[in-house]
Amino acid sequence: MIPVFTIGLPEIVAAAIIVALTGYALTGGADYGGGVWDLLAIGPRRDEQRRLIADSIGPIWEANHVWLIVAVVVLFTGFPAAFGVLGTVLHVPLTILLVGIVLRGSAFVFRSYGRAERRIVERWGLVFSIASVVTPLCFGIAIGAISSDAVGRAASNVATMSYSSVYIAPWAALYAMTVGVFALALFAMLAAVYLAHAATEPALREDFRRRALVAVVVVAIVGAVVLATSESSAPRVAHGVTASSWAFVLHACTGVATIAVVAALWLRRYHVARVAAAAQVTFVIWGWALAQYPFIIPPTLTIRNAAAPAATLELLIAGLVGGALILIPSLGFLFKTFASAPATGAGSTH
Repeated sequence: MIPVFTIGLPEIVAAAIIVALTGYALTGGADYGGGVWDLLAIGPRRDEQRRLIADSIGPIWEANHVWLIVAVVVLFTGFPAAFGVLGTVLHVPLTILLVGIVLRGSAFVFRSYGRAERRIVERWGLVFSIASVVTPLCFGIAIGAISSDAVGRAASNVATMSYSSVYIAPWAALYAMTVGVFALALFAMLAAVYLAHAATEPALREDFRRRALVAVVVVAIVGAVVLATSESSAPRVAHGVTASSWAFVLHACTGVATIAVVAALWLRRYHVARVAAAAQVTFVIWGWALAQYPFIIPPTLTIRNAAAPAATLELLIAGLVGGALILIPSLGFLFKTFASAPATGAGSTH
């Protein structure tokens, strides 16, 4: 049955979470993807590739976490029941995710500003790269576990099921793992496109152009696997993205964006490729959110029955509007400031 979309305070707050997650994917997600390419840096320009990655994410990577903070705070305040379920059933992958965020940031700082001995720089670089892979993997695994209804079912049977059935099985499943790989591939694709745009040295730009084209193919293959396995593991999502009233529009937009990424990379139109890649990732996230509607934790918690009281939601929305008036211009000024000095990958060692 196709759900009827209704717009009220809970839906507005839920939309704010999706917007924040989209912002995090387009900024912080690309930073994680940069860590993937740091790990896979090869060839005669290996050091230059790593310098470009560090130069590109160095000035702004901490600021990008503001989107994740907004999403978590809004979820905690606006949907406390859902926050409790996620923090309980998914405490293992979410803890690994948090450890990965801390390790990644610490390693990046130590590699950039610590002792310049090559073996120490390489050691911190390895920690940075591994954390950049594990963290988005856990992020995607959590999304997959939620989409498959496993989290909601486990939360409803905490008293009668074993520890492994409640706290391990929901996310340690093939479908959740596949979604984790898909998220990682998506972030790697985004980073490669961004880096191809950021590079000014032709050979280095070509390195990331080729990586971006390969990543687009990987995203398409893994995405097809996710869609195919969702028929049995996440039928609600499968129905949403294939049989809902908005499915054709969503697929058309995603398809156009994907073709635009490939065409722009092929023709070396890097600015267009960057915009198209961001649009592709945005459509994927919004498609997932629409496929789950009206649930926030399917099949038990809907956006309506998990929402905080109306007075809380009203204050939360007012706070979001006020915060956006400060946050968005501040981030815009930050990006503009550092964008005025494009990275080349030919700067200092770290």
